[in-house]
Amino acid sequence: MSVHPLTTRSAQQRAGPSGAARTVRWLPGDDPPVFDQAGLASLTQRAREELVVLDGGPESGTGLAIGGRLETGRADGYPVVGILPPLYPEFLGDSAFRAAHGTRFAYVAGEMANGIATTDMVVAMAEAGMLGVFGAAGLPTRAVAAAVDELSARLAGRANWAVNLIHSPAEPVAEEETARLLVAGGVPCVSASAYLDLTPAVVRCAVAGLRRDRTGEVVRARRVVAKLSRPEVAARFLAPAPRDLVRALVDRGQVTEEEAELAAHVPVADDVTVEADSGGHTDNRPMTALLPVVAAVRDAAVREHRYRSAVRIGAAGGLGTPEALAAAFAAGAAYVVTGSVNQCAVESGLSAEGKELLARADIADTAMAPSADMFELGVSLQVLRRGSLFASRARLLGRAYDEHPSLESLPVPLRDKLEREVFRTTVEEVWQQTRRFWLDRDPGQVERAERDSRHRMALVFRWYLGQSSRWAITGEHARRTDYQIWCGPAMGAFNRWAAGSFLDDPADRSVVQIARNLLEGAAVVTRVQQLRVCGLALPPDASVFRPRRLA
Repeated sequence: MSVHPLTTRSAQQRAGPSGAARTVRWLPGDDPPVFDQAGLASLTQRAREELVVLDGGPESGTGLAIGGRLETGRADGYPVVGILPPLYPEFLGDSAFRAAHGTRFAYVAGEMANGIATTDMVVAMAEAGMLGVFGAAGLPTRAVAAAVDELSARLAGRANWAVNLIHSPAEPVAEEETARLLVAGGVPCVSASAYLDLTPAVVRCAVAGLRRDRTGEVVRARRVVAKLSRPEVAARFLAPAPRDLVRALVDRGQVTEEEAELAAHVPVADDVTVEADSGGHTDNRPMTALLPVVAAVRDAAVREHRYRSAVRIGAAGGLGTPEALAAAFAAGAAYVVTGSVNQCAVESGLSAEGKELLARADIADTAMAPSADMFELGVSLQVLRRGSLFASRARLLGRAYDEHPSLESLPVPLRDKLEREVFRTTVEEVWQQTRRFWLDRDPGQVERAERDSRHRMALVFRWYLGQSSRWAITGEHARRTDYQIWCGPAMGAFNRWAAGSFLDDPADRSVVQIARNLLEGAAVVTRVQQLRVCGLALPPDASVFRPRRLA
């Protein structure tokens, strides 16, 4: 059947050779048309097939049909209201994103720190035609280097994989070393997260390797995707790299003069992911408020800098159901990024106990708590509350840091409480463990702590914040009530949607099955909205997509 433009008139009209309008009519084939509510709801699930919207007259109302044939100049058959072409999950989002990243779907499994987004997860996503991001944040550089080597070997020739570069104001040396590894390792895409301002490390990833192709177009050596939640931060990534930062990189020998010149013609980021109410670092912004604001900032940047192509805007945070994905695409997202729901996937680096806690989470089972990497800045992140006391214990540390200048000044009852309930050892023992850790990772932190008692207190408190996430990864049973599991409301929404289906079992929650079902369902939800625009009165459950095993 040929595809005709969609119209919401009671009958589509075509002009014949004589100029007179002729009604296009649909004639049945093997399948009869449907006008009843149950039949309409059934056909909405068949988003991959072409649907014909029919005018059944005053008695039957508006209906749907599949198959058959279209003819003009006949009195029999049903007048055609419109025709909807097949809607595949591959069609959702921006084709420019899929082309740029070499993916089949506009879908990203985002970075989950400390290697929770494992190399196996990234490989599974890439082989399924999506984009996966390795969770490099919090890992030592040798572990990041090993992951880059592994992914380069397993995904040789593919461009649809990425590694996270997280802003680390407390550890700028580690951030710059990670950037060096990503550039030297030929990583095709860098996902930059938690940035409040541009740093030499992220600018290096954007600028190093810039060149012109035979047509004069500026070509990148690697793509940069910036995940953010503030318009002012978006403006920085949407502008060309600041000249002073680029010049500093030239002076260090980290970029060439030619690369520095080309940096003035392209934005820092190829894609900007708008992060709404998510797990981990989040400002808890609502997607529908934030996405159009950042899109407007993008549009202004394109006009100001006269870019030849627009930076794509994606959506993250709160995406745990087909309806949520469909809403993000409808709001203009070029791609979607999932996070919380992937932590319970079989490929996730989280422990079995941690995944079990996530599988029982409901939509309100989250809380905000101080973050380890930005503790001294007062930055919080969103974590799982149900089954863990981490959030309340971490907030106790945050209050203690705000109210006291040093470990020595802690009131005895408070110090005893921290040693008994939080650390489960003495403050001095925690400091000795912390000191050994930083002597290996960044000796400058120890030197500063021995001069600055307040920094020493921050490092001791960060010991608990850092260890709690590792206990959740390793499955330290004795520390189960201290598990720090990054989680947003999307996890609870996903669990409710998956209940009673094969995805209810954590053993069946592969990252690809999660993605394929969310996308397939989003296509169904989108199809239902298209039909409602055509005037169909559909039952409330028409857009309900139940998870199924998808090849």
